[in-house]
Amino acid sequence: MSLAVLYSRALSGMEAELVTVEVHLAGGLPSFTIVGLPEMEVKESRERVRAALQNCHFDFPARRITVNLAPADLPKESGRYDLPIALGILAATGQIPGDKLADYEYAGELALTGELRPIRGALAMTYRAVNSGRAFILPELNAAEAALVEGAVVYPAKTLLQVAAHLAGRELITPEISQPATIAPHYPDMSEVKGQEQAKRALEIAAAGGHSVLMIGPPGTGKSMLAARFPGILPQMTEREALESAALQSLDGSFDVRRWKTRPYRAPHHTASGVALVGGGSNPRPGEISMAMHGILFLDELPEFDRSVLEVLREPLESGHITISRAARRAEFPAQFQLIAAMNPCPCGYYGHYNGRCHCTPDQIARYRGKISGPLLDRIDIQIEVPAVAQQDLLKKFASEQSAQIQLRVEAARLRQQARQNKPNAQLSVTELETLCMPDVQGEALLKLAITRLDLSARAYHRVLKMARTIADLAGSEKIQSVHIAEAVQYRRMDTRV
Repeated sequence: MSLAVLYSRALSGMEAELVTVEVHLAGGLPSFTIVGLPEMEVKESRERVRAALQNCHFDFPARRITVNLAPADLPKESGRYDLPIALGILAATGQIPGDKLADYEYAGELALTGELRPIRGALAMTYRAVNSGRAFILPELNAAEAALVEGAVVYPAKTLLQVAAHLAGRELITPEISQPATIAPHYPDMSEVKGQEQAKRALEIAAAGGHSVLMIGPPGTGKSMLAARFPGILPQMTEREALESAALQSLDGSFDVRRWKTRPYRAPHHTASGVALVGGGSNPRPGEISMAMHGILFLDELPEFDRSVLEVLREPLESGHITISRAARRAEFPAQFQLIAAMNPCPCGYYGHYNGRCHCTPDQIARYRGKISGPLLDRIDIQIEVPAVAQQDLLKKFASEQSAQIQLRVEAARLRQQARQNKPNAQLSVTELETLCMPDVQGEALLKLAITRLDLSARAYHRVLKMARTIADLAGSEKIQSVHIAEAVQYRRMDTRV
């Protein structure tokens, strides 16, 4: 036959739309044309496919070859179409049978020797394509991650010759069996941080309810250490969370099967741009907030980030996803992350330090803290001070709690939330707040006083209620009491600026 039809996938954000690869041979002067809105790396596949076929001792037809990647209005990028194009040419020339082509979807970049090189986004493609009813033939190095998707049938291939032999029924490829690492993820332990009991308590509340945190304190007080140990007190990842997180990392090509069910921890430098943080580009890719899916985004030296960069966090902090719009396309990425931020209390960093070396004026301190806008600050649930540890205390041996002990309490609180509303408290809607987070009489009176004294916005009021609900869950209390409200209010330190 002179026409072969195969299937592959194109990545557009988290979507992996079906691409039909049509290969047609016709008479006329020899040529090789690829149509269907291919980008440069797809156009270059002509030379890779030609060399791979010849080096695998297949006949490359001296005819007019037309490859159509449908739908025509969907941009095609990367080298993942090398494999289906090569197989289409072989089927169209009768060098391999074409009766089983429609049973599979194909993706893989070809080396000039005919070997298959790994591609970006294999897990994301399989995650979206699992319900198509077709199996996936992928490079061997991508098969392990793609097989993590429940119900997916993935065939790992090393070379083009191996795929051709499989389709011809000569040497069948054994499907990949998912075998993710069962070793528990290793995180730094919270017991290594001396003192800072209030900060540890705040992080425990943040972990239990999915709340965001801003830590304010002089240099060297343990803010970065606390943030690095925060993943160790979070509940263990569920299968769904691990798969969603891995699919986003697969888009970036950074997923490692050995880190299965390990919470992502992203800590971009303060020189990062807005595009690096939320994603973008002419071919939109996920940014740091999406790469931190179901994990932690740690922003150290928060005021040193450009204000315009920080402002792009406002929407995803509220909604849990980000929409990137460009002239040619639009992409959506999930962004359910926990923000842990740290900053100094003043320009010199030593305001409130016991050594008394700070000489910043109140105006300088206010200007420094003013680099963080009110609307962004309003969206950060917990704002705590991390004071300097006294020198004599540094020499003492503290019997501090280990992360595993804190994690047990956090998981118990999360189970209560899942049983009650099937999501963390930080994600409660306004309607759900009215039914699930109403305090008792004393708590309501205290909350009204706090609203008046601190001049809390409606958003801050809702976040105090969510925190109080989490504190009550940690205490095993069905009702939100005044003591829970009091603790939640004290975590809004930045509502009363210097």
